[in-house]
Amino acid sequence: MDLTEQKAAARKAAFARRKAAHEAGLSGSASFLSEVIAGYRGVPLSGYMPIRTEISPLPAMAEAAAYGPVGVPVIQGAGLPLKFSRWEPGCAMIKGPFGAEIPAREDFITPEIMIVPLVAFDRRGGRLGYGGGFYDRTLEILRANGPVLAIGFAYAAQEAEGLPLEATDQPLDMIVTEQGVLSF
Repeated sequence: MDLTEQKAAARKAAFARRKAAHEAGLSGSASFLSEVIAGYRGVPLSGYMPIRTEISPLPAMAEAAAYGPVGVPVIQGAGLPLKFSRWEPGCAMIKGPFGAEIPAREDFITPEIMIVPLVAFDRRGGRLGYGGGFYDRTLEILRANGPVLAIGFAYAAQEAEGLPLEATDQPLDMIVTEQGVLSF
């Protein structure tokens, strides 16, 4: 089985675990995420608008927006890094690529903290995403220009061992789940 097939199999298994966790009603569990980012009040932050069965960071993002800029990812095109448009609770939103909402008014920020969605993670900071490489490209560019704290946000059930990773996969600095925080 080549790396592409390994990643596809790992994604399929992780999607099933994530769906089960989501259906179990764990979706409102952002308290640990709120605690982590409370220590960085005012620092530019990016979150994401949850789609399908992703765990929702919205409560933590709303708290952070009271103290400083919060952005959500805007996909510019295949092979390009993400940009982050300023988001506030209740702001006008439109449909973006892949079904995620984006702010109707573009106002781009550069985050120093990124809350990163994922399909699976491991205890070494490895992350398996959807396969487009958007977050890997973006983190590589941002990290080349200064420190960026990458926080994976997921259900604990999304943990996996032996993720099929590549040299271009950017590691996470921390994973936050509904059960706690893992730092690397």
